[in-house]
Amino acid sequence: MSEKMQQLYNERLRRYQAAIALEMPDRIPISAGSNYFAEVYAGHSNQEFIYDVNKWTEADVKFVNDFPEVDAFRSGRFWGPLHDAVGFNMYKLPGRDLSPRTQFQFVEGERMKADEYDLLINDPVTFLFERFLPRTLNDFKEPGSIRANMALIKGSIASGMMGGFMRNRSIYLQNELGMPNSMGGVFLAPFDYLADGLRGLRGVMLDVRRQPDKILEACDALIPDIVNAGLAIADPLRRSPIFLPLHRGAFPFLSPKQFDELYWPSLKKTMLMFIEAGYTIRAYLEGDWGPNWHHFRELPKGKVLCDIDVQGDIFMAKEELGGYQCIAGGMPDSMLILGTPAEVKERVKLLCETVGKDGGFIINGGCGIPYDAR
Repeated sequence: MSEKMQQLYNERLRRYQAAIALEMPDRIPISAGSNYFAEVYAGHSNQEFIYDVNKWTEADVKFVNDFPEVDAFRSGRFWGPLHDAVGFNMYKLPGRDLSPRTQFQFVEGERMKADEYDLLINDPVTFLFERFLPRTLNDFKEPGSIRANMALIKGSIASGMMGGFMRNRSIYLQNELGMPNSMGGVFLAPFDYLADGLRGLRGVMLDVRRQPDKILEACDALIPDIVNAGLAIADPLRRSPIFLPLHRGAFPFLSPKQFDELYWPSLKKTMLMFIEAGYTIRAYLEGDWGPNWHHFRELPKGKVLCDIDVQGDIFMAKEELGGYQCIAGGMPDSMLILGTPAEVKERVKLLCETVGKDGGFIINGGCGIPYDAR
């Protein structure tokens, strides 16, 4: 890394970390959760940047050079060949299942049956190999078969390749562009682990009514594996927060009472384990978290960066979380897509003078920048 890039990297990283820690940086940072906006802005189709890792670098270079005021850059990626290697069926991908310029889509499904909670709770490994993987990987439908064994081998190789690509991308961003990653590693809330990938939305909503005690047991049983997996891919230097996309905790999926009883206890335990390991967390509060974001005041101050989605009120979030946790967001999708430059500048000025007062604020869209932002 050149001396110039080292200095630029350090300036950006200090500014980003200071805001998260509720300190007053030299200016309010911008951390764009670009949500693939950079790749679209660079002229690539959705299929290209999911299947061609070279497009990642091309998009990174153009975005960082055109927007040098950005202080930390998103790090999450999909890589189509990893999905294809094992027949992973939880997503539809552009250029394979969808048109080349369509966003990837999550496929809802019941990959765990209502009567399988005890197996998951008592023997997660057996549940994984005998129930979950055969329903999730098309090439693993018959465990023990030659095809299933080859799927494990191919999946392991592809996962290693993906890790190498991501590592090389981070090094390039740092050394050649002076750009820190906004996040490193990822984990899910235990309830979301159940609701997203295992029971599905319909299944878990029925369980909320029919067997809430099993939900609580399962969430607690999942915590050790969630934490171990998250730590395995987190930034070992603890420079960047760990990514936490939060889904079913948003209103109106759960009532505040259901959230307090079923969602928050295991999430709080999980977050505290990462915080006690020396990490900060970047939580994407996807949807309207207004009724529930006061819970983040229960965690150690300055350890969680809360991205406020467009459905949430950024000014109310400042009132409730200011002085406790850093918040990010404030730029409505509609304004980034349809607004004029003058309207955007006026909005930024308002955010800086109100939400940004006394620190603890980072400029962003609602958990990201929409593809069709101008």
